[in-house]
Amino acid sequence: MKLAFLVIYVMLVVSLALAQSSSHPDPASAALPANSQPPLPDAPSAYEPLSGHQKFNLFLQRTYSPYTFASAAAEATWAQMWAQWPEYGGGMEGWGKRFGATLADTESRRFIQTFLLSTVLHQDPRYFHSQKKGFFPRGWYAATRVLVTRDDDGDETFNTSEFLGALFTSSLQNAYYPRHERSLGDTMNRFAGALGSDATSNILREFWPDIRRIFRKHAPEKVRKIEEKVTSQIPCSITPPENTGCR
Repeated sequence: MKLAFLVIYVMLVVSLALAQSSSHPDPASAALPANSQPPLPDAPSAYEPLSGHQKFNLFLQRTYSPYTFASAAAEATWAQMWAQWPEYGGGMEGWGKRFGATLADTESRRFIQTFLLSTVLHQDPRYFHSQKKGFFPRGWYAATRVLVTRDDDGDETFNTSEFLGALFTSSLQNAYYPRHERSLGDTMNRFAGALGSDATSNILREFWPDIRRIFRKHAPEKVRKIEEKVTSQIPCSITPPENTGCR
């Protein structure tokens, strides 16, 4: 039981820490700190927008984040285990093709959504934590961020960048996906899946600090030491701000 707890906890620390890194800008290149909370309704002047250059830097940071490659590798492995995209074949060659396809999905969407569309449409690609209290209000807030975002004036607006980014990328995938998965139905299924995946990611971002506190509270001393050792090896640029031991 203790071993299972240790493995689950360390995996959560590493995976969610890296996941957060892909959703927050580098403090040196963003107008707001990565752990900043959204301004209260009565203090809109506290909001600082990102410039087009800062949005591009955010895209670059997410592009070379270790989480990006680890996630693509995991998706490729899962697809090969379940014989998805059989046209790609098996073995390392087939896995490589699956890895390339999933990585292309991620990188193209980040460029289109995080930089291009957010710049053209003057929308903020960052996730802002909720000011609400309680599990369900916060969970609802996080999930609906695929529908609502901030514009460059700090006001809430429909998340056009999210929808168009997911739709354009789902259509672009028809250029390199196996031929029998290029139908309109397949494209719309990928579009819906992308929105659902982003909603899940937002919920994880919202509750990650709470999850971490719960695990730390109940973790044995040995597990805490392992966590500190693991997080200390993650560069500060990709580690959540609360992990002060990063190098």
